[in-house]
Amino acid sequence: MKLLYKAICVVWLGFWAAIATVILCTFIIPAGLLSRTGNLAFSLSKLWAYTMLAVSFVRTEIKNKDKIQKGTSYIIISNHQSHYDIISLVTALGIQFRWIIKKELLKVPIFGYGLYASRNIFIDRSNTASAIESMNKGFDRLPKGVSVMVFAEGTRSPDGKIHEFKKGGFVTAIRRKIPILPVTVNGSRRVLPKKSLALKPGKIQIVVGNPIDVSSYTIDTVKDLIDKTRQVVIANFNPEYTGKS
Repeated sequence: MKLLYKAICVVWLGFWAAIATVILCTFIIPAGLLSRTGNLAFSLSKLWAYTMLAVSFVRTEIKNKDKIQKGTSYIIISNHQSHYDIISLVTALGIQFRWIIKKELLKVPIFGYGLYASRNIFIDRSNTASAIESMNKGFDRLPKGVSVMVFAEGTRSPDGKIHEFKKGGFVTAIRRKIPILPVTVNGSRRVLPKKSLALKPGKIQIVVGNPIDVSSYTIDTVKDLIDKTRQVVIANFNPEYTGKS
């Protein structure tokens, strides 16, 4: 029965993902090409995320949204538990942001070009120097007030714990004097853990921490900034979150 359920989940989600991608990319790609900011393309991409949440019977809630100052650019640092982190963050935060994404996703037909049209930042994770150069070019293309999302662990957690943070996003924050916005995702691993195909409908919670001013940090003290941010993310982390009161 478990194998049958997994097969049904794969077919169901694959069907809707394909339909939503084809339909929305017919609007997202022209919007990205015609806009110098990518803002319209990003806003349209939210419809894809809302669609996937709806057909998965997954709901989201956000706490402390008032800590986000609209019009301010942030480096948003989040833990990473599941593929559902992505669509829950897109729909819940309510601000314009772009992703730092591995360049391999550019090869995905239609979907990859839709990501490019939205002005996301693509990097080669196997080449540090190239990744830094790509990030700098990507930031230079961003319009005023747009933030950048970074999963600082680098990949989804295999065991549900919050692992060590990589320094790439923090170095950029210090060099460009962009404040850090710590964000914690709860419940997404229960919905769909890493390396699993068994979707479990439920609720995902996004908790926004206090923004962190980076003006007093330097490249030499980047580890202190990483540690402070990680502590905030962990403080709001609830691995037992189910969405039930």
